[in-house]
Amino acid sequence: MSRLRDWLTGTFAGRALLAGLLIKSATLTLAAAGVPLTGMLGLIDACGGIALLVGASVWAYRLFVAAKRRLLWRVRRKLTLSYIFIGVVPALLIICFFLLAGLLLFFNVSSYLMQSRIRALVDQTAFLAQTAALELQRSPGADAFAETLARRQAGAFERHPDTSYAVIAAERACGGNPRGTSAAVRDVLVAGPWSHLAAPGALPEWVTCAGYAGLIVYPDGTASRVAVRAVAFPPVAAPRYAVLVDLPLTRAIAEELRGDTGVELGDTTTLIADERGDPGNPDITVDIGGNPSEAAFPPPADTRAGMLRRPREWVVFLDSVDWDSGRPGTVTMAIRTTIADIYDRISATPVAQIGNFNFGQVLLILLGVVGGLFLVIQIVALGMGLGLARSITGSVHELFTGTERVRQGDFTHKISIRTRDQFGELADSFNSMTASVEELLQQKAEKERLEQELRIAREIQMSLLPQGPLRMPGLVLTAHCEPAREVGGDYYDVLPIDDHRLGILIADVAGKGTSAALYMAELKGLILALSQLHRSPRQLLIDANRIISRHLDRRSFITITYAVADLEARTLTHARAGHCPLLYRQGEGNGERRVRVLCPDGLVLGLQIDNGDMFTSLLEEVTVPIAGGDLFVLYTDGITEAMNAAGDCFGDQRLGALVEEHGDLPSDELRERILREIRSFVGGAPQQDDMTMLLMRVEA
Repeated sequence: MSRLRDWLTGTFAGRALLAGLLIKSATLTLAAAGVPLTGMLGLIDACGGIALLVGASVWAYRLFVAAKRRLLWRVRRKLTLSYIFIGVVPALLIICFFLLAGLLLFFNVSSYLMQSRIRALVDQTAFLAQTAALELQRSPGADAFAETLARRQAGAFERHPDTSYAVIAAERACGGNPRGTSAAVRDVLVAGPWSHLAAPGALPEWVTCAGYAGLIVYPDGTASRVAVRAVAFPPVAAPRYAVLVDLPLTRAIAEELRGDTGVELGDTTTLIADERGDPGNPDITVDIGGNPSEAAFPPPADTRAGMLRRPREWVVFLDSVDWDSGRPGTVTMAIRTTIADIYDRISATPVAQIGNFNFGQVLLILLGVVGGLFLVIQIVALGMGLGLARSITGSVHELFTGTERVRQGDFTHKISIRTRDQFGELADSFNSMTASVEELLQQKAEKERLEQELRIAREIQMSLLPQGPLRMPGLVLTAHCEPAREVGGDYYDVLPIDDHRLGILIADVAGKGTSAALYMAELKGLILALSQLHRSPRQLLIDANRIISRHLDRRSFITITYAVADLEARTLTHARAGHCPLLYRQGEGNGERRVRVLCPDGLVLGLQIDNGDMFTSLLEEVTVPIAGGDLFVLYTDGITEAMNAAGDCFGDQRLGALVEEHGDLPSDELRERILREIRSFVGGAPQQDDMTMLLMRVEA
């Protein structure tokens, strides 16, 4: 109701409908009170009608659209309606077409039978008139006409008791060679009952020498009636009389016609043309036999008769003339018959009997059987179509329900599989998909949890590295650490030993990921403890190898470079345990500006080959003097082994060339320059290893 109220008050069409209703109500009230709706009131009433029509049309259209949307929303209804329109409606139209065609054929056949039988009556009446004229022409004189006429009427009486004869004086000039003479008739000679009307006293001028045979319309009080009339002249050049035979269409004739054709005559309408040739007003003949109470068809004897035995009404059209004027007209007779009667007459073959049925009846029975079979097939097809539609739409509805549950986040819903057709396979695929999606969601949640933990681990690992600017009197340190994954195995550190000595460390645990990060954390704790015990890098690495080899996995090892910068002695003492070389570029005024590669010998940490004697024997310690402007670059293999898409490595030579060419740049700018060159070289290739770099510049 609220939506209807909003539409009526909030839309143009609704307001037009309300305004039209109010205006029409007001004008109808004024009209009921006797106020004439003229002038301005009439214009207002017309406007109200237009507004009411527009509003009602829009409302009806919106109602139709809403009903259509609601009715056709379900796929089942769409399929059902489409099947009805495609399969049922055309079949019904074809059935109706053939029924209508059969009904029209039935009516035309019944009309033809009646027309043929009435034409036979006309021909029979014409024959009676012609034979009577020939016999009268051979009579010895006019005195013998009465006897001959009575004999002829007596012969016709046996067939049709109402047959009436008359001999009328008529002068006609028929021309041609005379074949004899015609006696003159002074008075009208009649034979027969002449119960329908009086015998004509004269022959109308419109009747020619050819005579006449057909239907005539004659008055009977306030009504008009129909009779078969034939006029014949004796075969002479100048006949002086004519023989007239009348056969009125009485109830007896109608019963005879009904017995011959199976068609029953009813009411008759006559249309007689006026003097200009146009049809005049119809005159209704109440009854063929003259009894008004029997005009209409009697009710059928058995109202429960089947369709083939139930009477059907139609009309038959016959040509007629008005006897006095000769104007042509049309007689329209109501007829009634049954399909069975007509079929019996057009298909009856007495010689082809099959049991109690003739051949036509057998064909009709077979046709009924075939029709019933077709009807059964149509019903079965309709049931199958509706069943298939229900099967299809049921599967679609199950899928729709499943998708709705999935959209709400319920991936545990399963569609029941009732068939093994394509829809069943689709439902099975849907169930597999939801199970996979549920598993993927669980994996996604687990992955997000692990990623969150790895992010925390990364933050923890980054916190283990030196934070903030690495600067102390006489040294400037710049570092960069970029793990290939969330956490990595690269490690660098700056360890203050005393007020003028500083320990510098860079290490790389073999491998990547969580295990390398854990070993890196263990290494940090170990180095922090040993740096306070040993001033010699070599001795520190020997003890570190001895301790960590007990806990390190046999498949893992650690490379490390440890250096001690003595700012008071102006020296840098370092040892290298299998790590990348140390790049050394002297400052301005300290000699040649080329990069030197410091690569003392040493074995990696953690190899469980012996009790550490080999590591100790191979490890070397080197001390170099330092001066203002000197630059030392410590890095892991992730810097020099960065690969492009072709598999080429960045290499130590490119790194050394960059340091040599741009070593005068501030440490931050030099670090960014090196990283930019590496990224340009790598391009879009993924990072393969952790990249760590430590730049140490000695201040003057």
